[in-house]
Amino acid sequence: KATVSVLYCRCRPQSSKMVDNNPMGGFGAGWGESSAPREEDSLYQGFSNQPAAVPNPLVGTPSSNYGGFPGPGQQSMQRPPPSSQGGNWGNTGVGGWGGAPGTQSGSMLRTMDARPMTSNRASGYQSKQPPQNGFDPLNQGHSMGQALPLQKRSDNSPEEQCLEMEKKVNSLIEESAMIALQKDYPLALEKAIEAGKKERWLCKEREKLGLGDQINIDLTYSVHFNLAVQYHNSQNYTEAINTYTLIVRNKQYAQSGRLRVNMGNIYYEQKKYTYAIKLYKTALDQVPATGKELRFKITRNIANAYVKMGQYQDAINNYEAIMKEIPDMQTGFNLLLCYYVLRDKDRLKRQFQKLLQIKMAGATDDEDEEDPEQDDKEVLADDGLLSDLKARRKQHTQLILTAGRLIAPLVEVDWEKGYDFVVSSFKQSRVSEQSNSRLASEMEMCRALQYLKHQKYNQAIECLKAFEKKDKVLKARAACNLSYLYFLEGDLENGEQYADMSIDADKYNARALVNKGNFLYSKGDYDKAKEFYLESLSVEADCVEALYNLGLANKALHQHEEALRVFKRLQTMVDSVEVIYQLANLYDLIGRHDMSVEWFRKIPIDPAILARLGTIYAKEEDESQAFHYHLEAYRYFPVNMEVINWLGAYFVKNEVYEKAMKYFERASQIQPNEVKWQLLVASCYRRIGAFPQAKKMYEEIHRKHPDNVECPRYLVHLCKEMGLTDEAVAYHKVCVVCIFQKI
Repeated sequence: KATVSVLYCRCRPQSSKMVDNNPMGGFGAGWGESSAPREEDSLYQGFSNQPAAVPNPLVGTPSSNYGGFPGPGQQSMQRPPPSSQGGNWGNTGVGGWGGAPGTQSGSMLRTMDARPMTSNRASGYQSKQPPQNGFDPLNQGHSMGQALPLQKRSDNSPEEQCLEMEKKVNSLIEESAMIALQKDYPLALEKAIEAGKKERWLCKEREKLGLGDQINIDLTYSVHFNLAVQYHNSQNYTEAINTYTLIVRNKQYAQSGRLRVNMGNIYYEQKKYTYAIKLYKTALDQVPATGKELRFKITRNIANAYVKMGQYQDAINNYEAIMKEIPDMQTGFNLLLCYYVLRDKDRLKRQFQKLLQIKMAGATDDEDEEDPEQDDKEVLADDGLLSDLKARRKQHTQLILTAGRLIAPLVEVDWEKGYDFVVSSFKQSRVSEQSNSRLASEMEMCRALQYLKHQKYNQAIECLKAFEKKDKVLKARAACNLSYLYFLEGDLENGEQYADMSIDADKYNARALVNKGNFLYSKGDYDKAKEFYLESLSVEADCVEALYNLGLANKALHQHEEALRVFKRLQTMVDSVEVIYQLANLYDLIGRHDMSVEWFRKIPIDPAILARLGTIYAKEEDESQAFHYHLEAYRYFPVNMEVINWLGAYFVKNEVYEKAMKYFERASQIQPNEVKWQLLVASCYRRIGAFPQAKKMYEEIHRKHPDNVECPRYLVHLCKEMGLTDEAVAYHKVCVVCIFQKI
C-alpha cells in the first residue's frame, strides 16, 4: 500500500504553488486522467505497457518500468525518493519527467530530451551537442517543423488605392518641379498635366466611395499651382492665367490671393503693364502690414511697371517709399535711373551718396568688401552660402560703379568735374578703406577710358601711367590699356613695351597676351603671334579676341583648314558678321564655292558681298547669277569701279552696246582723268554705227591727251570706214610720231 500511495501521489495534479515555483510543473500527471482510482480498474493500469528500460547513467543498470520508481516488490536501490514533479534527479530516460507512458505528456517529453530539467546543467550552448544541420543551440528546429508558407498579399482596399494614387500625384509634382529646374519646360509641363489628371481621378473616386472628407485640399492646390507655373515657364500665358484664376477664386485657399503677383508677372512679360499694375495692387491689399518685405517687393514690381510705361514720377514715388523703410541696392539704383531720365542733377547727387551708405548683403561692420587674397585661399572651398555671398557682393559693387559712370558726365557742367565728384564721394563713404581705394581706382580707370572716347590721348596716357604706383592688379590693368592705346595710335614700340609690362605683372592676363600677339602680328611674325594667341586661350578658353586673331594668323600662314576650325569654333560662341565673312572667304580660297556662297548669303545686304557673290558665280560660269549680283551691287553702291567695269564688259560681250555705254560713261564721270573709259564710250558709238559721234569723241580725247597712242589708231580705222582717206593718212602720221616719241 505504501507503494500504491506513492504511485497515486505521483499522478496527482500539482498545486498552483508548484506551478508558480517551477515552470515545468505542468508536465506532471497525465492529462485527462482521474485523480482517484476506480475499483474496476487495475491499480497499475497504464504502467505495464512501458517500453523496454533504457540504461540509467547514474547506476549503470536498467531501471524499472515505472519511470525510475521501484515497482512492486522492488527496492529503490538506494536512490533518493522521487520529487513531487514525478522524476528522478539526473534521470533523462523515458518518463523521467513524470508523464505516464503513452500519454501526451510522455510523447512530448521524448522530443525534448536534449533540454535539462533542472539547473544542474546550463541551458543553451552545451559542450556535447548532437549533430545538427545548422546553428540551433536550443534544439528547436526539429520540434517546430517546417515554416508555414507566406500568405499572399490581399488586394488593396479602395481607401488604400486612393492613398497610393495620392503618393503618385505627389511624386509627379516633385518630378515636374525638379525637371523645371533643369530648364526642360516641355517635359515638366507634361508631368504637371499628368499629375492634374490623376488628382482629378482621385477626387472623383473618393466622392464615389463616400470618402469626400478625405479629399486633400492641399494636394489639389499644389497640383494647380505647379501646373500654372509650368504653363508660365512654357510661355503658355493664357492657360497659366486661367489656372491661376481657378486657384484665386477658390475660397478654400486662404492665402491664394497672393498668387495675383504671379498673374501680374505674366501680364508684365506680355507688356500689358496696366493689367500687371492692377493685379499687383490687388495682391498688395491682401498682404498684412506685418509682411513688410513682401509688400515692398510688390511695390517695386509696381514701380518697374511704371518705368516701362514711361510714368517716371509714379515710379519715383514707389521707389522712394521703399528706400525710406527697407533700402536696398537694386531699388536705389532703379531710383537713380529715374532721376537720370529726368535729368535731375541735385537728386542724382543725393541718391548716389545714399547708394554708398547701403551695406551690402551679408556684410558686417568690419567686413564690407571681400578680400581678394582671402578669396584665393578659399578657391577650393565648396560653400554654397559663401558663393552666393560673393555673387551679391559683386553685384553690389557693379551697381555702384555703373551708377558712378552713369552720373559722372551729367552731374557737373564738365564731365571731368563729374568724375572728381564721384571719386570724392567714394573716399567720403562709410565703406572700408580697402573698398574706398578699389572703387576710386576703378573710377580713375573709367576716367582714362572717357579721355579715349573724347580723343584726348595724352590725358588718357597720363591717367593710366598714374597706376604704375598702384598695386599689382591695377598696374597690370593700366599697362594693358596703355598697350592697346599705343597700338591704336600706331606706336608699336611703346605699345609692345607696356604689353610686356602687363604680362610681367600678370602672366595669366589673357588680354595682355592678346595685345602682345597683336604687336608681333603687325610686324609680320605670325608664328610667334600664334603662340601668344594659343597661350591666351590656355588661360581663358573663351577669349573671343584671341580666337579671332588666331584664325587670322593661320590664314596669313596659309593654314586654311586650321583657320576654318578656329573660325567655326568662334562662330558657335558669337554671332558676328566678321566671323561669317572670314568663313566664307576661307571657303572661297580653298575652292569650295558652294560653301562660300552659303556663308556669304548669311551676311546682311552689303554691296561688297554682293559683288563678291557675283565674282564667285562668274568663276562658276553662271552668267545669269553673276549678272544679278553685280547689278544688285551697283544698285546699292553705284561707284564701285570693278562692278561698273564688269557690267560694261558683260553688255559688250552680249553686243548690247547702248547699255554698256551707260556704265562706261558713269565710269568716266567717276575717273575723268582715266582715258580708258572715254575710249570705251567712243568705241560703243563706233560699234552701233554712230560714226560722227565716235569721230567727234575720239578727236576730243586726242586733243586732251595728245600722248595717247590708242586714240590716233582708232581714228585711222574710223576714217577709213567713213571714207576719209586724207584724214586717215594724217592720223596715221600722228600715230607714228607718238610711237617714236615713246621709244
